Amino acid sequence: ETPESKAIYEAAKCYYIAGFFLTVSVDSLKVVAEHALSAGKPFCLNLSAPFIVDFFGDQVATALEYADYLFCNESEAAAYGKKHGLGDDGKDLKEVALQVAASPKKGGKPRTVVFTQGSSATIVACNGTVTEYPVTLLPKEALVDTNGAGDSFVGGFLAAMLVGKDVKDCVEAGHFAARFIIQQSGCTLDKPCELKL
Repeated sequence: ETPESKAIYEAAKCYYIAGFFLTVSVDSLKVVAEHALSAGKPFCLNLSAPFIVDFFGDQVATALEYADYLFCNESEAAAYGKKHGLGDDGKDLKEVALQVAASPKKGGKPRTVVFTQGSSATIVACNGTVTEYPVTLLPKEALVDTNGAGDSFVGGFLAAMLVGKDVKDCVEAGHFAARFIIQQSGCTLDKPCELKL
């Protein structure tokens, strides 16, 4: 930990950790997570891939204790449910989301769990309640490339969260961002964002 790195992470308003980072330095993650916890700043985790769940379970468990928001797609959610015997071994994603939301967590804030499912409804669980948010379908001819859809969703969601929007508006911003990026080749932006938060 250098003074420069400390100044950078202390200045942040929100922390988002991709699951891939869990393969590198859980100790670094804990430093940032402890700061987020003590400063009351949102700490967000994305499981990123089923293999993270399968092969880095201890690291996921450490990070999850701090997560105010957990993001993942349906295959990552199913892998987590299967590994931990939740939601009929990962087959009932709404139940998996509820159980993960209710799992042990540091601090007093409730955990919000967000499962994206491609063109199927996004599942959000918090405080013992699960809500599904439908995805507006895109005509097949408009779909170009799904790379970056999940990351774009999280970017839209967090952008809305950081300006104080409620969960419904955050999900809609996530859907907007994912819908935009899947109409591009690669993760490119060919025009300014039209979403007003």
